[in-house]
Amino acid sequence: MFTGIITDIGTIRSVEERGDWRLVIGCGYDMDGVAMGASIACSGACLTVVDKGADWFAVDISAESIKRTAPGLWAEGGKLNLERALKMGDELGGHIVTGHVDTVAEVLTVEQVGDSHEVGIVVPKHYGAALAPKGSVTLDGVSLTVNTVEDKGDDTHFTINLIPHTGQETTLGGIAPGRKLNLEIDVLARYLERMMAART
Repeated sequence: MFTGIITDIGTIRSVEERGDWRLVIGCGYDMDGVAMGASIACSGACLTVVDKGADWFAVDISAESIKRTAPGLWAEGGKLNLERALKMGDELGGHIVTGHVDTVAEVLTVEQVGDSHEVGIVVPKHYGAALAPKGSVTLDGVSLTVNTVEDKGDDTHFTINLIPHTGQETTLGGIAPGRKLNLEIDVLARYLERMMAART
């Protein structure tokens, strides 16, 4: 379980392709305090620590995870938003995030509004029902507030506001049209969708 509040930006140091992909990720965490088998959200995908060193950890990524996440995300040299798992007593600054990516969204527009940027994003309409104005959404592991939502044909368009602090502290700084993002809908919306489907 996570909150969508990013605590470090990691760098993929190496990628070994075998049955699963083994990634070595450099980070600023005190790895003495990270147990083997611990969960770390990497740009929104919950991954398990399978090896570690003083300033790095390794994870294995299955073909299913690669298929469901943004293309090109797991390349050597890439930057990842990192968040360690929530502990009892931690401040819940964002919203409840599971680290299970629902779909890949695409940035359509980026417009400066004051010091912030309004970002227009598109997802398949199937996921649009789980998005609501002033509700929560997770993009590349970052907890954000939905501003507007509009269904257009087979797609749903929505906007979020990116403040300077979020741009500086995450990989969302310098975001541009065409970028693909890992999207996780709010966990409450996911359960409501399942409950409604089970009634029909």
